[in-house]
Amino acid sequence: MLTAPTFGAAPTVVELFVPENDDPTFLPEVSIVVPALNEEITIGEFVDWCFEGLAKANVRGEILIIDSSSDRTPQIALEHGARVVRAPKRGLGRAYIDAMPFIRGGLIVMGDCDLTYDFRKLGDFVEAYRNGNEFIMGSRFLGSIEPDAMPKLHRYFGTPLTTWIMNTIYHTNFTDIHCGMRGLTKSAFEQIDLRSQSWEYASEMVLKASRLNLRTVEVPVSFYKDREGRLSHLKRGGFWTPWSAGWINLKVMLVHTPDSFLLKPGFVLLILASLLTTSLAGGGYFIGPVGLDLHYMLLSMTLAVLGYGSFQIGMLARLHHQLRVGVAMAFLKAYTYDRGMLAAAVLTLAGVALDAQLLVQYISSGFRLQEVSYSGVYGLFLIIMGFQTFGFTLLIEMMKRISR
Repeated sequence: MLTAPTFGAAPTVVELFVPENDDPTFLPEVSIVVPALNEEITIGEFVDWCFEGLAKANVRGEILIIDSSSDRTPQIALEHGARVVRAPKRGLGRAYIDAMPFIRGGLIVMGDCDLTYDFRKLGDFVEAYRNGNEFIMGSRFLGSIEPDAMPKLHRYFGTPLTTWIMNTIYHTNFTDIHCGMRGLTKSAFEQIDLRSQSWEYASEMVLKASRLNLRTVEVPVSFYKDREGRLSHLKRGGFWTPWSAGWINLKVMLVHTPDSFLLKPGFVLLILASLLTTSLAGGGYFIGPVGLDLHYMLLSMTLAVLGYGSFQIGMLARLHHQLRVGVAMAFLKAYTYDRGMLAAAVLTLAGVALDAQLLVQYISSGFRLQEVSYSGVYGLFLIIMGFQTFGFTLLIEMMKRISR
């Protein structure tokens, strides 16, 4: 721990600096952990707000600023009584990862140091924490939004849309998944195992909290517009920055949960389409006025292959992320290497046997097909499913070896 820093350039290593009156034996209940990048206009008042909020909430706390600035932000933060972790500029998500070893409180409250979130109002977070909640999400829509604090595109389109997508995919009931002010227990932070390096950390935290079944609640927060003379980081990045931030947040939602929209639908599609394809292996038939012929067979065969692929991706995702392991572990126990390879061999050999007859007919007819064979098409279907099963079995076995 360093108390006499010399600043002026962006940091290259992670170091902790403490104010002169710092007590290393102090054990806070709450740690306010906030990244900072060239925020010398607001950082001093922000730290004062934090101490005021801790006092009003009647809770022991510390302020930890993760700083990558090249201006006087870290000096000002130290002068006002905050601890400062100097870390290389590697993104918002990475800033929180870098801060983890230095966090001492049982509750972590996150946010921005630009005075847009009112850290003088910490009472709801502390109360929610003491009531046993593990993840406490702030909501600007449940609280208040100062005029001109949020761009209309964000307020009425971007945030509601991505929140709806999140709620639909993960079966949650959040009102504002992009609110920067949030809290979680230190043990919950460790369970979440944050991996995102940039803006997408916010969505990763929310979706993992949902998948881990953390006890979660939303609390209202106040959101203010930027102070005079300060330009937000989104505006500093240019016109495309908000769109880029939204895109990478959506990417995180999809990458962490392909099982939600692929696993069950894929399984159902696989079963139904396979049954229809199999029923047509001996030839076409009618169901009332509807004639099921080779065209329906080709369609159902295609849908079965798509369903099988979707099921495989969903299961592999669930095994990889380890966020919902009940079904995945039961599947791993039942789906052994030997059983998978046996199924692949049976499917492939059955398909080859059916297509061997078609090949003989093709050769004996002067390398021409006299008519399309239902059984021949079904044989191709079995060969495709056999090969997919072979590849899936290898992937499952590789994942088992990696996890050991």
